Amino acid sequence: MLKYLKKYRVQCVCAPLFKMFEALLDLFVPLVVASIIDRGIAAGSAGHVWRMSGLLVALGLAGLAAAVTAQYFAAKAATGFAADARHALFEKLTSLAFSDVDRLGTSAMITRMTSDVNQAQTGVNMALRLLLRSPFVVLGAMIMAFTIDVRCALIFALVIAALSAVVAVIMAANIPMMQGVQRQLEAVLGATRESLAGARVIRAFRREDAEYQAFRAKNRELAARQLRAGRVSALLNPVTYVLINLAVILLVRRGAIRVDSGALTTGQVVALYNYMSQILVELLKFAALIITINKGWASWKRVEDVLALTPSMTALDEMGGAPSEGAPAVAFEHVTLTYPGAGSPALEDIDFAASRGQTVGIIGGTGSGKSSLARLIPRFYDATSGAVRVNGVDVRDWPKDALRAKIGVVPQKASLFKGTIRDNLRWGDPDAADADLIEAAAIAQASDVLAAKGGLDSEIAQNGGNLSGGQRQRLTIARALARRPEILILDDSASALDMATDARLRGAIAGLSYRPTVFIISQRAASIMRADLILVLDDGRVVGKGTHAELLKTCPIYKEIYDSQFGGEAPLPDAAATGNHPVRAIDSSANRLCGDPEKDNGEVSA
Repeated sequence: MLKYLKKYRVQCVCAPLFKMFEALLDLFVPLVVASIIDRGIAAGSAGHVWRMSGLLVALGLAGLAAAVTAQYFAAKAATGFAADARHALFEKLTSLAFSDVDRLGTSAMITRMTSDVNQAQTGVNMALRLLLRSPFVVLGAMIMAFTIDVRCALIFALVIAALSAVVAVIMAANIPMMQGVQRQLEAVLGATRESLAGARVIRAFRREDAEYQAFRAKNRELAARQLRAGRVSALLNPVTYVLINLAVILLVRRGAIRVDSGALTTGQVVALYNYMSQILVELLKFAALIITINKGWASWKRVEDVLALTPSMTALDEMGGAPSEGAPAVAFEHVTLTYPGAGSPALEDIDFAASRGQTVGIIGGTGSGKSSLARLIPRFYDATSGAVRVNGVDVRDWPKDALRAKIGVVPQKASLFKGTIRDNLRWGDPDAADADLIEAAAIAQASDVLAAKGGLDSEIAQNGGNLSGGQRQRLTIARALARRPEILILDDSASALDMATDARLRGAIAGLSYRPTVFIISQRAASIMRADLILVLDDGRVVGKGTHAELLKTCPIYKEIYDSQFGGEAPLPDAAATGNHPVRAIDSSANRLCGDPEKDNGEVSA
């Protein structure tokens, strides 16, 4: 925590100093009141009463100025601390590997960025103001009491010792409870996020009541944890009041006896009572401070756990090897991938090479490892064994930015950000001109999206909420193409496109002048059958490798997929194959291109 307060050394020193100056002024107040009683009222000196009353006003104004100044410094330090902590936390979260993020969970990360940092900020603010002031007042009041009368002051020492023991016990019991509250808050936040994200699915399956009951159970558990923690922390006030009031009774009784014997004056007894009252007020403040610090410390420990994480993947600052012109664009050398906590590998012994400018199709059943294979190329995950090479260099020997600058990734789930279409497309290349963005959109078959939405300045809602699934997919493809990548990965990124648009898209990509190496991951045989190399995955293993014609003869799984989609009939040449013939119709009942493949040199007719 001190690491993020270093920039605010001056504020961290000035805030408690001004609060202690305020406390010092408060400690003189009982003496002034005693003087008014003993030397003013008892002696009948109105002038002395007025002079001392003026001094009380002056002490009050000076204390107010000191308190406001202290609050300013404390607030500046606390808000600056929270801002720096959030920056560090966000930087840490973005530096973590995908496996680390998967393990933490989105709701946990959001809770740490918001609620936990806020609690820590409040704790810092209160600590700078009261952590030194309250003990200073308590100790100062006890010392002042000893200067007045030692016998009566012994009561102060006993009370302070007893209260310190009570605070220590309650604090020890309360901190674990506060940590449990924050963990349960994460569960409630996670349930809320999941329900809001899946609202359409919940309504479609009429699961509103079930989701409500599940949320209610988590929320009740949160309330129960908060109540348990609150009951323990709430003991501070009544215990403090009981001990202090018992001490007041003893003090007044002992003081009355001492006044009767002539050892003390009435004003001194009033001063002792005022000092006891000051101790009561400060201990109540300190009790509330302890509760706040408990919450802040419990929350900060959770933030600290994330800040202390060592990313499971580290990247080099400089190249660990020299790229080779003659090496394959991408090569997998007996690669195995096992996700953390998984019982079996997601990929096992994957071995193939993709030449530069080659198109590689990847097909297989659900859960066969297609997306996992794609994630290894930009090094979103590290292979458990084996090596993934780009231009002959192991991806672990590439600087992260240099590697990913060569790769355009279109993920399975199309993600867009709030802003204009131009802002989103420039994620691919921040310096891209409008003409380049329009060209990338045309290749991605998104020109009609620009026309319909009003051009590059059109606003996109959060996560592309004002676009259809197909529009989102085409814009994410355009975003990847805008950077003119050497390696283009299309991870089932045309699933929301109709067959004709998909065919035109593949034809446009095949016609790119800079000839990237393209990986097409798809469930559709038609999307990958024109690829130079097709990999068939099953349960994480490559069970077929070759061209479409070769796999029909040698790979039963590929033939089964193909037959299930085309009914054993030969599909028509598409735009990717013919290069310049438009697809004019789709047989929706068979979900395939229709026409006469022998007619007009393969031109597809209506």
